[in-house]
Amino acid sequence: MEQIRKLQKSNLIGAYHYVKRILLGRQGNDGFVFKLFVYGLLISVGFVYLYPILYLVSQSFKSLQDLLDPTVLWLPQKLFLENFTQAWHVLDYMDTFWNSVMNSVLPAIGQTVSCAIVGYGLAKFRFPGKSIVFALMMITFIVPNQVVMIPLYLMFNEYHMLGSSLPFIVPTIFAQGIKGVLFILIYTQFFRTIPVSLEEAAQMDGAGFIRTFFTVILPISTPAIVVVMLFSTVWHWNETYLTSLYLGDSMTTLPLQLKTFNDSFARLYGGGQTVGGQHQNINESIRMAGTLLIVLPLLILYLFAQRRFVEVVDKTGITGE
Repeated sequence: MEQIRKLQKSNLIGAYHYVKRILLGRQGNDGFVFKLFVYGLLISVGFVYLYPILYLVSQSFKSLQDLLDPTVLWLPQKLFLENFTQAWHVLDYMDTFWNSVMNSVLPAIGQTVSCAIVGYGLAKFRFPGKSIVFALMMITFIVPNQVVMIPLYLMFNEYHMLGSSLPFIVPTIFAQGIKGVLFILIYTQFFRTIPVSLEEAAQMDGAGFIRTFFTVILPISTPAIVVVMLFSTVWHWNETYLTSLYLGDSMTTLPLQLKTFNDSFARLYGGGQTVGGQHQNINESIRMAGTLLIVLPLLILYLFAQRRFVEVVDKTGITGE
């Protein structure tokens, strides 16, 4: 009997460890329960972020009949492309798109280059007052735009820059502009991770600081460059308050057009005229189609830059010498 009880106890212990290994894994972080929890958490968080995009795409392809049909929730009965045609004309898409490029991509290029130079100087060189300069730069990052908005407007007006893209392009040449200090910080932290031996080897070959920066440092800083370029483009693209202040009525961008989308639709289509046998009036699907057209360039940009965007996390984790 004693041997039978020992055998049963041994079997129970073995079964317990087997079930524990299946549910929690050998180390407690690779079992079925742990994976189920992680995947459930990722799916939940991912859905929260993806829901607005999915809703935007679903609504933009719906016809008026699908909008009024309570049985049509996510998938329209057919793809109604007329929403995009109307939104394209209302936004005056191509002309407005190039205005948006002028006010976002060109400043982003300026910030990408100038902030890299400033960040390299702060990361690799020692000079009197360096910590003070760095601290003052960080202080400017927390100053609200509303505080300096009027002084900047008066300065740009004095230099006759208003009504053009110059108020966004010129400051970026000097490592300023929207969130310029943040980009300098990104570059500074990234350049600090680059081993000093690479620069010393270049200098031993006769390269100066400028040549070392452009031929050695920048080619291996592609992840940081992509992140700065991406963030700067997105922030300049989505900026509407300063854009409306500096551009006035002389230029407009796609996000600004979205603010006046209803009025522009009413002027173009008469607010309710009959075209092609259908009564033309703005609805949610047309507004969603216009919004999707505005967001689409940024989505395409991210699809091309996502690999580099993820790579910068690994690069900035490397410790230098």
